[in-house]
Amino acid sequence: MLIPLSEATQETCGGKAGTLGTLVRAGFAVPDGFVVPFDVPLDVPLDVHGLVERRPAAGADRSDADVPLSSPLVDALARGLRALGDPPVAVRSSASGEDTALASAAGQHESVLAVQGPDAVAHAVRTCWASLHSPRATAYRRSSAHDAPEGGASMAVLVQRLVDADAAGVMFAPAAPGGVTEIEASWGLGSSVVEGRVAPDSYRVRADGTVERTVGRKGMRLDRRGAGVVATPVGADDRGRAVLDDTITRRLAHLGQRVVETLGGAQDVEWALAGETLWVLQARPVTADLPSWSSVPAPPAQDPGAGVLTGTPGSPGAATGPARVVRDASDFSRVRPGDVLVCPFTDPAWTPLLHVAAGVVTETGGVLSHAAIVARERRIPAVLGVARATTSIPDGSIVTVDGSSGTVATRASTSAHPAPPANA
Repeated sequence: MLIPLSEATQETCGGKAGTLGTLVRAGFAVPDGFVVPFDVPLDVPLDVHGLVERRPAAGADRSDADVPLSSPLVDALARGLRALGDPPVAVRSSASGEDTALASAAGQHESVLAVQGPDAVAHAVRTCWASLHSPRATAYRRSSAHDAPEGGASMAVLVQRLVDADAAGVMFAPAAPGGVTEIEASWGLGSSVVEGRVAPDSYRVRADGTVERTVGRKGMRLDRRGAGVVATPVGADDRGRAVLDDTITRRLAHLGQRVVETLGGAQDVEWALAGETLWVLQARPVTADLPSWSSVPAPPAQDPGAGVLTGTPGSPGAATGPARVVRDASDFSRVRPGDVLVCPFTDPAWTPLLHVAAGVVTETGGVLSHAAIVARERRIPAVLGVARATTSIPDGSIVTVDGSSGTVATRASTSAHPAPPANA
């Protein structure tokens, strides 16, 4: 019923698990685990929204968390966990059409970290299954011209030993010999980087081993505490200190080139550092080129008195439209086609907004975060890491976002497109 990660292939276990299986067989340090493959029957009925249907028992309305999986699957999960030593694990999606050369589906399905015990893992497996038909995953698939019919989407689920990372992040490893390796890093678990919750350190490693770095504002870190993940503030000393030294940075770049040689083509690699070991957590083809930073163009001419904010170029191009400040899900209904999304960060649940927004401005996040990847796939400009953007940019003001230069220019709104009411 379950497939060891070392035997996983894309045909049976999806892109994420299949690629990691290839890397395990090639001798890379990949956390051990197993996969619930495509052909395991979905025991839990899903409603039209992709949510687990409730099953009343003894006249009582049971919550989604109470709906059981089949006994054979739960027993198989228990055996798989015992073989790993019953550690805390990461339970991750591995869907068809995910992590391919045509579409990353970055952040579109669920991952559940620091899960321990068969019952908790069974619940997390169900969560991953249900996320296949979540609004954000459905919107992503429908926006992709290459997508297979909706009914053809399938979900496998990867269960891996969780790495208690000292530092982690994302790396773009180039296919061309002599290319530059781009790395983003922060303290603790890498979800703070991929979800855009911090402004990470950025590193560029050239073919001759030269390392260039920019130290980011790493205000928080995520770490496992027992069977859960907690966020804690980063102290002033660590916030201003580089996460990686040159030796580790070069080791990462070399690791990236080995992944490229094994898989072929430029690769987006999620990694974790625990002690002296560099772990590969995920690898997928790069689906859209990064903005070029070899020469930053001058900001466009602005009206007198217009304000210009700067950040990190995240997705190239330029767009002008009304700023729509979005701080949480309660603001989603206020976003209209053509608006420029201005937000603290773009959680993966916000992906449907990227299908209507003309551009994106965030207060945190790096160029390798999930939101930046999806923005590049959608070909909408994005500027990331603009400090205090949600308070500096008035809602409804006219904004020009230039994702190539990393600039955001604002001026007072003269448009007939006023800000919709908060409860619209």
